[in-house]
Amino acid sequence: MAPPTPRLVIPIDLKKKPWEQKLPLHNRWHPEIPPVTEIKTGEMFRIEMVDWTAGAIQDNNSAIDVKTVDLSTVHYLSGPIRVVDTDGNPAEPGDLLAVEICNLGPLPGDEWGFTAIFDRENGGGFLTDHFPRATKAIWYFEGIYAYSPHIPGVRFPGLVHPGIIGTAPSKELLNIWNERERKLEETGPQSLKLCEVLHSRPLANLPSTKGCILGKIQDGTAEWNRIADEAARTIPGRENGGNCDIKNLSRGSKIYLPVFVEGANLSTGDMHFSQGDGEVSFCGAIEMSGFLELKCEILRNGMKEYLTPMGPTPLHVNPIFEIGPMEPRFSEWLVFEGISVDESGQQHYLDASVAYKRAVLNAIDYLSKFGYSKEQVYLLLSCCPCEGRISGIVDAPNAVATLAIPTAIFDQDIRPKVNKVPLGPRLMRNPGIPQCTYDGNLPITKNPSLHQQGSSCDMDASS
Repeated sequence: MAPPTPRLVIPIDLKKKPWEQKLPLHNRWHPEIPPVTEIKTGEMFRIEMVDWTAGAIQDNNSAIDVKTVDLSTVHYLSGPIRVVDTDGNPAEPGDLLAVEICNLGPLPGDEWGFTAIFDRENGGGFLTDHFPRATKAIWYFEGIYAYSPHIPGVRFPGLVHPGIIGTAPSKELLNIWNERERKLEETGPQSLKLCEVLHSRPLANLPSTKGCILGKIQDGTAEWNRIADEAARTIPGRENGGNCDIKNLSRGSKIYLPVFVEGANLSTGDMHFSQGDGEVSFCGAIEMSGFLELKCEILRNGMKEYLTPMGPTPLHVNPIFEIGPMEPRFSEWLVFEGISVDESGQQHYLDASVAYKRAVLNAIDYLSKFGYSKEQVYLLLSCCPCEGRISGIVDAPNAVATLAIPTAIFDQDIRPKVNKVPLGPRLMRNPGIPQCTYDGNLPITKNPSLHQQGSSCDMDASS
């Protein structure tokens, strides 16, 4: 007997806004956002999702949509979904929810995606002090492969995955999140020297009613105002899972999520066709609309059985992820190293973030020798199947991070050679990429070892 077709529990109409969907979406975490549907353990069900901006970024040759995108509205999530067992008993706080990814992909008829660098005044990114201008690359899908007219000469298989999958927090856990993130926002600039190097802005994304979507809760009501003031943004990953951006969570993966509220209230979104480790440009995967086909199990009392709190309360736990068997296979890699010494030559103590920044910058400068602009390489390293590693974290004072790039994704040999980099029109890989001007006045980091910075071609610099 053939298996039953997965039940579609959350449909998406791409012609409608998130709040106009048959089952409205949400973009905050809160225990009181009501579930929009219910599933039973053991059944296979299908969820459809908009891209994380719900269509704000368009398939065109302008980056003005990236420059002006309203980031108060993201991420748009499908859910929450109430999970019950075969007897109708809901998941309870203290359980573990095992979520198996059976199938996934882009929504039929919408087989394209985008990668972008946000304007430094509106979102920024890991290297925002080096790349302050809004920039965009469009990708098209050919089966399992992606290619971009804006970054020619590369083609690679995608490892499709959801960037966000998580359960709703309890009120106690929500309060913990808001308190610690508010303290970081208030005291971080004075106490965290790392901020001088990574230039992350802002330090945290605190609750805000601006752009808030709460599913079935009606905007303008007293209930909406109260919840919107408390609800956590979806930007970082936390104890509930959420925005972990683990690129290997593809077909066959299983995710063990802590349950904090009755029914678990599972939500997911932020679908990616492909992503590099770190998603360094922030809007850095190949972002797309998509679907997931899932199955769930409830592991009763699983939090106590399998998760050890690393903090002052039993809520300070983290999910477990079981990687599936599907992954692109590459046999040759070019690996770039970084150490915890920043661009000014300042030594940092075992700082893996600074080391990874150096590794990424080293890779960008190297690959720009082969005809690409540095912006093109930055976008590519954010979305191609590259591998990031913390290679050393114990040998004081230098942490060592590495970034490994599969050489087979290029149509030219990028390895160092005796005869140096060959010259000629064949290597010109910069036909123009959608990019805006940077109109802010924040300081830009320059490499003091270079007499002249690499230039890039503006397709719409007047935007």
